[in-house]
Amino acid sequence: MTHDLVKLLLERDPYLKPYEKDLRRRFARITKTEKMLTGDKISLADFASGHEYFGLHFYRNEWIFREWAPNADAIYLIGDMTNWQEKKKFALERINSEGVWEIRLPADAMGHEDLYRLRIHWPGGQGDRIPAYSRRVVQDPDTLIFNAQVWFPRSHYIWKCTDFQPSKDALLVYEAHVGMAQEDEKISSFREFTLRILPRIVDAGYNTLQLMAIQEHPYYGSFGYQVSNFFAVSSRFGPPEAFKELVDTAHALGLRVIMDLIHSHGVSNEVEGLSRFDGTRYQYFHDGPRGIHEAWDSRCFDYGKYQALHFLLSNCRFWLDEYRVDGYRFDGVTSMLYLHHGLSKAFTSYEDYFDNSVDEDALTYLALANTLIHDIRPDAVTIAEDISGMPGLAVPQSSGGIGFDYRFAMGISDNWIRLVKDIPDEKWHMGHLWHELNNRRWDEKTISYTESHDQALVGDKTLIFRMIGSDIYDAMHIKCENLKVDRGLALHKLIRLITLSTAGNGYLNFMGNEFGHPEWIDFPREGNNWSFKYARRQWHLVDDDNLKYRFLANFDRDMILLAKRFKLLESSGPHLLYEHSDDKVIVFRRAELVFVFNFHPARSYTDYCFEATPGKYQMVFNSDATEYGGHSRLIPNQCHLTLNDPLKQQNRNMLSLYIPNRTALVLMPRD
Repeated sequence: MTHDLVKLLLERDPYLKPYEKDLRRRFARITKTEKMLTGDKISLADFASGHEYFGLHFYRNEWIFREWAPNADAIYLIGDMTNWQEKKKFALERINSEGVWEIRLPADAMGHEDLYRLRIHWPGGQGDRIPAYSRRVVQDPDTLIFNAQVWFPRSHYIWKCTDFQPSKDALLVYEAHVGMAQEDEKISSFREFTLRILPRIVDAGYNTLQLMAIQEHPYYGSFGYQVSNFFAVSSRFGPPEAFKELVDTAHALGLRVIMDLIHSHGVSNEVEGLSRFDGTRYQYFHDGPRGIHEAWDSRCFDYGKYQALHFLLSNCRFWLDEYRVDGYRFDGVTSMLYLHHGLSKAFTSYEDYFDNSVDEDALTYLALANTLIHDIRPDAVTIAEDISGMPGLAVPQSSGGIGFDYRFAMGISDNWIRLVKDIPDEKWHMGHLWHELNNRRWDEKTISYTESHDQALVGDKTLIFRMIGSDIYDAMHIKCENLKVDRGLALHKLIRLITLSTAGNGYLNFMGNEFGHPEWIDFPREGNNWSFKYARRQWHLVDDDNLKYRFLANFDRDMILLAKRFKLLESSGPHLLYEHSDDKVIVFRRAELVFVFNFHPARSYTDYCFEATPGKYQMVFNSDATEYGGHSRLIPNQCHLTLNDPLKQQNRNMLSLYIPNRTALVLMPRD
């Protein structure tokens, strides 16, 4: 079987032939690890059920709590029920040689919303710890101390949309952060997001919601990427039922919901997180320098350890089962795959994917995670955040790959920042732009974007702000004429349209960028006096008919509608028809449409000719339309006929168009 899978992968990518032996070894390792975990007696899904065994559970009228802490000498449950003191009645008993501890308590020993934690004793020391499998962790608003919380409400959430089937259309992803999704200078809630933001996402045409920062994290400003409690919904956004309501409502509106899953590292905090949980540094993580991510100040999982795999795979299953999410964006995959974490590393040859810097244990874990997720939910989506280009990462396992459904085309956004920041648009090279937009593994599905949350963080600037500057604050009124604003709006539309129309199989937008949100993101921190001023989205800007932000929102909505109408991202291609760097013109075909872009800052072209399939073409979309803040220099729905080549060359038919400067138009062939 391994031989057959390797053969399939080599057929997809012949450049892998010199590494055939390495690939066979990798597949054998994956198979061997799965057999070790399941004993060939249970399914991988059965194995990944640690959350049903460990942690706090109410079963047959008693509380049962279990924890894995092999280095512990003694463990006490402390909290509201013990007045935060060690009591013999609440001492856990070690029940096996592997280091599993257990306590059983009567029903009246604990109650809903009681706070608790563990006090763990080990040789030479002790410490308070939040249980590893806690499903509810809260922070005291005054002391700022985190504790686990008993969550046992009288009534459980009743799911309403029980027959949701995710759309089979290409992914149109709306990336969002619940906490900063509102106008007020505060942390927004799940309920507010459900009521106010979900309708906006649906109206904008997106079919997939990608949520950040769902797993509990002690520092709000980490954007959710320093996870402490992997099974707990971040309580700062509301109770678990509110998150279930958000997912349920999104499903009823036709939205798939995927969440960021942080398995690339864990927070270094010892009380809140897993670091030195039982007094050792190597319980879930690597010991020594390998267990420390210096750049992120976090801990690195040991993916070769049975118990770590049990924990992480159970976490994959938990969110699918408990909250009915529809998949995951795996964060920091490059950091997982390589011992150097991809830091200051240029991946220039296939040798980089097979040398001794590759963490084979991490690669095995990712393959097993994809097997598990797709076994449980065949319609689930998995996306890899990888900048290395590891071959086979987003290839189905049935074709010899690791099994991710998509990978992010992360270089595209970096290229747009470089162009806008460092190169005047009159010097943009169209051939290089085309290469960067299409530089991907064509045998793997990819998701493209102009900006994710990364490009909007403090210390950087959004594309729109880079192009307009401070004039974005006082020159966006519809009656205000401003050259910087005109340039920014025009390029914003062209950049987003060419990114979407050349995207591999999906497209992503970060919350607010669709209308050109003017400001970066700066979470409350000591350096800004703990202000929420920039940790929010100013929706009033796009809702105000007197401001130009609505033009960009209109354009984005109709651009998404165009992609859906013509199944653009489900089609092959794109196919370049014409490119002229001096003229700043790119023409290409995708699906049945012809896309024409003029990036030139000053030149508008009359009777601009390029070769095309003979016939009649109708303009179905153009960025210069009045409703998009354009100058209305093109006639809506205008039709064009191909002409004989004016140079009289045989078998050549030409389209002759008027192409205004900084304008894109889309043509559809007509019978």
